[in-house]
Amino acid sequence: MADELEHWPTGRLLSVAARLVEQRWRERLDEHGLTHAGLIVLHLLGAGPQTLGDLAREARVTAQTMGRTVENLSRDGRVRIVVDPADRRRRLVERTPMGAVALELLGGVEGSMFPELDDPEGFRGQLLEIIRYVGGDPDIRYGDAR
Repeated sequence: MADELEHWPTGRLLSVAARLVEQRWRERLDEHGLTHAGLIVLHLLGAGPQTLGDLAREARVTAQTMGRTVENLSRDGRVRIVVDPADRRRRLVERTPMGAVALELLGGVEGSMFPELDDPEGFRGQLLEIIRYVGGDPDIRYGDAR
């Protein structure tokens, strides 16, 4: 290969790695009829039912974007909208058993996407530092990327 990977600038390596991982994720998610956004919502609902607004804030997307994602998940039976027992005027999104199964089935996918790393926690930490630096958001915490 005339343009050997070892000589690529770090930014190019990161960009290509991100695109390849995104493509592989999309392929795996397509097999299960899910989108990346849908997977994020199913993950976030592991803490229990949440409002659409809370989900949007947690996922760092607009309420409109989250609404479309929740609508698709609801149509597919992976989430349902329920009345908040503490305030009957509010609606909550909760994961269904079907959504839990989908999340469980995809649980091992991340492990199959990457080679075994010497220091996976250190790698995660470095990725978070890049995100904080480039994104200008010092409030992104380690747990936010899980």
